Amino acid sequence: MQSDVVMIGAGHNGLTCAAYLLKEGYSVTLLEKRSVPGGGATTEELMPQEAPGFLFNRCAIDHEFIHLGPVVEELELKKYGLDYIFCDPVVFCPHPDGKYFLAHKSIDKTCAEIARYSPRDAQKYAEFIDFWQRLLKGITPVFNAPPKSVLDILGNYDLPKLKDLLSVMGAPNKTLDLIRTLLTSAEDMLNEYFDSEFLKAPLARLASEMGVPPSQKNLAIGAIMMAMRHHPGMARPRGGTGALTQALLNLVKSLGGQVLVDQSVEKILIDDGKAVGVRVAGGREYRATKGVISNIDAKRLFLQMVDSAELDDADEHLRERLERRIVNNNETILKIDCALSEAPKFTHHQHQDDYLIGSVLIADSVKQVELAHSEPGIGRIPDADPSFYAVVPTMLDPSMAPPGQHTLWIEFFAPYQIENTQEGLKGTGWTDDLKNKVADRVIDKLAEYAPNLKQSIIARQVESPAELGERLGAYKGNYYHIDMTLEQMVFFRPLPEIANYKTPIKDLYLTGAGTHPGGSISGMPGRNCARVFLQSQQPMAQAFKDMGKSMRSTVGSLFKKD
Repeated sequence: MQSDVVMIGAGHNGLTCAAYLLKEGYSVTLLEKRSVPGGGATTEELMPQEAPGFLFNRCAIDHEFIHLGPVVEELELKKYGLDYIFCDPVVFCPHPDGKYFLAHKSIDKTCAEIARYSPRDAQKYAEFIDFWQRLLKGITPVFNAPPKSVLDILGNYDLPKLKDLLSVMGAPNKTLDLIRTLLTSAEDMLNEYFDSEFLKAPLARLASEMGVPPSQKNLAIGAIMMAMRHHPGMARPRGGTGALTQALLNLVKSLGGQVLVDQSVEKILIDDGKAVGVRVAGGREYRATKGVISNIDAKRLFLQMVDSAELDDADEHLRERLERRIVNNNETILKIDCALSEAPKFTHHQHQDDYLIGSVLIADSVKQVELAHSEPGIGRIPDADPSFYAVVPTMLDPSMAPPGQHTLWIEFFAPYQIENTQEGLKGTGWTDDLKNKVADRVIDKLAEYAPNLKQSIIARQVESPAELGERLGAYKGNYYHIDMTLEQMVFFRPLPEIANYKTPIKDLYLTGAGTHPGGSISGMPGRNCARVFLQSQQPMAQAFKDMGKSMRSTVGSLFKKD
């Protein structure tokens, strides 16, 4: 079988990339190793026997980053069935002393909630969010362009974005202060702004979604996660995260793209230094006349699917740099999905069902959050006093469960490789008995806040970090492909020499979470990779096309009414 482009993996970034290429007239074949496309963006009926009619998001659930870019609008995904529902409130975090942090999409309403306990922290919260939102608006153009394409990045700026950027780094002292802020940690910044533990702990927990402890230096930018819930806001596709994948599939198929499942790619076919196709398990080959694009991480691609001699011919140093230079800190996720007869009731915290619309954070203290993200790095399971992220998706979208019933989604950070053991799946230490014991402790902790929880559980499924890694094909269970640390972001992601989606093997490209701007649901790596591919095929035509779009955007901003 032959097409212009062969795509390895049908995750949401691969599908996004394919959609842009198909719209430009290229033929694309996507090969997905699972029987279900979508990668980390799927919604499935996990327990059809024990809990029929309950739909679960297997990995990703809350969508923020995708609303910072133009993917949904450019691809007109609403026409293909995508319907986003925005959350409000966006966060609920009960505190052991009876206080709670309740964040609304409105900053003013959130400040009013905080002011019930601390007027000072409420005022500082407004300042904190204002700083991060101005910075976010100022750097978003960098996310929506290939990291080494200076003209593309500049073309994404208009006057409002430039004003926001200059507002945080205009004068020399402002620039120096911004650099200092970004070089510190989320915990340091939270201590600089706030006094109250009930507020600092959930903000630290959200900052740690970057996959590192809140004390990690050089990653204060993790604190931006809360600001994004106010703007652009936090949303979920109606029907679950898999509805995004389905809309992309509908678009890709309408344009003539082929998505083939149960096709596990084993080898990149290279002829005279050029990628010409792939071979899948069973021996079948799929040929590409224009290029092969990988939606999987660079380590698996080059170290497992490319012949070592051919890789060394292309770049004699790349193999060793991939093996030794890319860093993963051993932290990944133990996932718990429950079918419930009723929603959890936080009876000690003035419970209202609306509290459950957004994310429920169990973060009693910054220290508890710190342990939750530092212990996995040394192979320990932080379950003595668990901190975690939970969602009751059916409070916002009742279509995901039978009438009157609910689902519960829990993300608990845990090590991929447990210390001092070689037992369990892939020698990681994870056995069925252990994963269920850890899940029991997580459920026990949540039940301290929601006493009705245990009696409401109809059925549950627990996925260990090792199982998650096998399902996603993620190296060491890393759902971001590689860590989201500063030295592995932007033009360092995954390595400087392969950071602009191209590789030293001609016509072999990278996209996905392991490329700029990183993990989460955004579609940006897919869109950016498509732009690089198109520029390589039609350099002058694509350059003029992009320049025209940039000029129209800039002119439009000049005459835009505030």
